[in-house]
Amino acid sequence: MNLAEHRISAAAFDELASGAGGTATVEQLKAGQRSKHLLLLRGVLEKTRTDGHPSWPEVRRAYDLLAGIQAAHPEAVNAVVHHPSVGAWARHTIQTLEAPEQMSALAAAAAIRAGVACDLDVAAMDGVINLPSLGQFTVGHGVAVATLHCSPDGVEVSAGGRFLELTDGEPNWRPLRPLSAQADDLRLDVLIDDLDPHRMPGSDALRDPLTPEEARRWQDLLEEGWDLLVRNHHPVAEEVSTAISVFTPLAPPPDGMSSATSRETFGCIAMSTPPDAHALAVTLTHETQHAKLSALLDVVPLTKPDNGARYYAPWRPDPRPAAGLLQGTYAYVGVTDFWERQRHLESGEAAIRANAEFARWRAGARQVADTLLDSGALTEPGEVFVRRMARRLDEWAREPVPAEAAALAAGAADRHRSLWRERNQ
Repeated sequence: MNLAEHRISAAAFDELASGAGGTATVEQLKAGQRSKHLLLLRGVLEKTRTDGHPSWPEVRRAYDLLAGIQAAHPEAVNAVVHHPSVGAWARHTIQTLEAPEQMSALAAAAAIRAGVACDLDVAAMDGVINLPSLGQFTVGHGVAVATLHCSPDGVEVSAGGRFLELTDGEPNWRPLRPLSAQADDLRLDVLIDDLDPHRMPGSDALRDPLTPEEARRWQDLLEEGWDLLVRNHHPVAEEVSTAISVFTPLAPPPDGMSSATSRETFGCIAMSTPPDAHALAVTLTHETQHAKLSALLDVVPLTKPDNGARYYAPWRPDPRPAAGLLQGTYAYVGVTDFWERQRHLESGEAAIRANAEFARWRAGARQVADTLLDSGALTEPGEVFVRRMARRLDEWAREPVPAEAAALAAGAADRHRSLWRERNQ
């Protein structure tokens, strides 16, 4: 498994700082994340060996099998190793050594994708075998290990004295659902990962798997939202299609919708069911900004180590560290860009709302850019990055908006600041 050194050119860095980047730059960031996953897998192998973990021989065999399959079927291994949750599992395993034997499940998933003939023992966790990028197989409580018999003709699972087939008709097999949307020349293909235990680390809003009816609703929303994004925000749609491969459903909040990304699961957007196509399009824009910045931070540190200082953010109910402010500001540069375009395509009340969103977030992001520049928490590249964001926001600040929209934006910003002060001071 080969690695490469990853760098970002000054031109690409400047483009990213402006809120854009383009597909070529996003591909560079994505390549860095692929190398990161490979390093993490190697870290699991080395940590298991140096700590004398009893699963070390099993982990070694699985790692060698992955490397062997990669030589002949690199696409199959890449689809598994670079599935977003694999990065979170590998990091967690290096930190805790709780489940290094999951390496066998990665090898099994790659063998299944490649149609490679092999027999592989895979550990079951709570009666379930999780196959990253494919799905979950229930073998039953009390079964610690199942044997997967892989061949070009299919897969049989031997577990607890039973032989089961890993097919769509098998009730014990729950595959990840694919969603797709095509608009003009651009296509988005994602998996709904509502099964993997590492699909969104740290989230307390993970929900049960989508029902078939809910999955159909997500497909409909994706088609509508993707059409809107491609028609009206084509450069953003290109970045989304390059960076994002997985959606993870969240439980809905009391009001509105919620969404999240994690630095450990590049390519995954977690969200509750969007209320409409506009909400989905904005969420894809917002969270892809987070994904881009998180990937950049693995190449270029933009903030210094946290010194404990916390600051106001116009989009959060809680005080935030400088690193959190940077993430939020960058995301809202993308959101501002979305509404700057969308406001010219709406009419009536929708146009007022779009202008209000544009006005509110250009002002909020610019305010926080100043906070960051005054904080002393940025590295030298971080200062360059934030100053470039500020210049883009200053360009937008000169654009007129209707008085009604400006008043709505100012009122919303004032209410947020007042509530924040009540809660945090």
